[in-house]
Formats: sequence, structure tokens, C-alpha cells
Amino acid sequence: MSFIVAIDGPAGSGKGTVTKQVAQEMGLTNIDTGATYRCVALAVIENNVLLEEKSKIIELAKNIKIDMDTEQNVFLNGRNVTQQIRSKEVSAIVSQISSIKDVRLLMVDLQRKLAEGKDVIMEGRDITTYVFPNADVKIYLDASIEERAKRRYKEMQERQIEATYEEILENIKMRDENDKNKEIGSLKIAPDAIVIDTTELSIEKVTEKVKEIIKSAR
Repeated sequence: MSFIVAIDGPAGSGKGTVTKQVAQEMGLTNIDTGATYRCVALAVIENNVLLEEKSKIIELAKNIKIDMDTEQNVFLNGRNVTQQIRSKEVSAIVSQISSIKDVRLLMVDLQRKLAEGKDVIMEGRDITTYVFPNADVKIYLDASIEERAKRRYKEMQERQIEATYEEILENIKMRDENDKNKEIGSLKIAPDAIVIDTTELSIEKVTEKVKEIIKSAR
């Protein structure tokens, strides 16, 4: 039997960082669903495929191999792409890539297979509503758009990726709009999800709140 913790939320809400910390502290397997779409986006860029060429993108998604290890590394066709998939070029197109219905179906199937028979924590945009609608724990993390842009800007600086705050803010606005209007797997709050506003909270405080919720469910 699997124990599934599902965490949803918009870009920059803190769900990636929190999920990693909770996984390490509670012995859960962290499956980064966003990384699967980022791998497809990276493959699109590296193969010079245009966003309009949906059939080519779907074919790429069908034929690439995506793996993750216990150290949070992500592999695309056997190559470690953990850093490359976080580039601003990938971030700029990942929402459009994940909006393609056939790509989404392929990645959801992969995500479900990765979770089989494990105690997992999984974060994304539609984990509580679409990937695992029967998850044991459902959490939705949110924050103001300005705070989310600040966090992403700081993250980019730490990784020495050139981007302005204004660029990031506009990108997040675009992603929010796109994520909320997807044909399948759109970003929304599940009726039975626990909502945590992280705007004024430190990562440590959010992590503790999430751990308390999981402990209660277990």
C-alpha cells in the first residue's frame, strides 16, 4: 500500500522546497512532477522544436526517458539535467508544454508509475485534483504574486542565472493564467485540500505545518 501526500500550488509558493525538506525529515520519496514537464521542455529546446509543432513535442515526450534518484537528481535519457531544467529558457515555456493534452497524459502516467508501492510526497499543479485525487493528504500552498516573484528572483540570483525581477513577475503572471486555464490538470484548490498561505511564513514554519498535517493523517 502507498501513502500519498499531494501538494499543489502556483509557481513560487514554496512547494518544491517544502516538499524536499518534508521528504528528507519524514522518510518519504519525493517525486518532482514539475521536473517531468521541464525535461520535455528541455528536449524541445535542444531539438529546436517550435511550440507550434505539437505533434513533434508529443513524439519527443513519448520517446524520452526520465528518471529521478533519491538525491533529487533528474535524468533525461541518462544525462543529469538537474540544473539545466531550471534555466529561464525552460521556465519560459514549461507551462505551454504542460498544457498539451497528450504530453500531460504521458507525464501523469509516468508520475503514477513512479509512486507505485511507495510512501511518497508529490508536488505540482494538479496532484490533489487529477494525478492523485484520492491522496491520503492534500495540501494547497499559496502566496502573493509579488512574494512569489521575489522568491524566484532570489533563487535565480543564487544559481547565477541572469533575470530581472520584472521579467520573473511577468513570467509568473503568464504561468498563473495558463495554469488555471488548462484543458486538463488546471491549477485549482481541491475541495478537501488544506490551504496554507506562505506569504509571511518562513520555509521552516511551512515545513512544520505540513509535517503536523501528515502526522495527523498517518
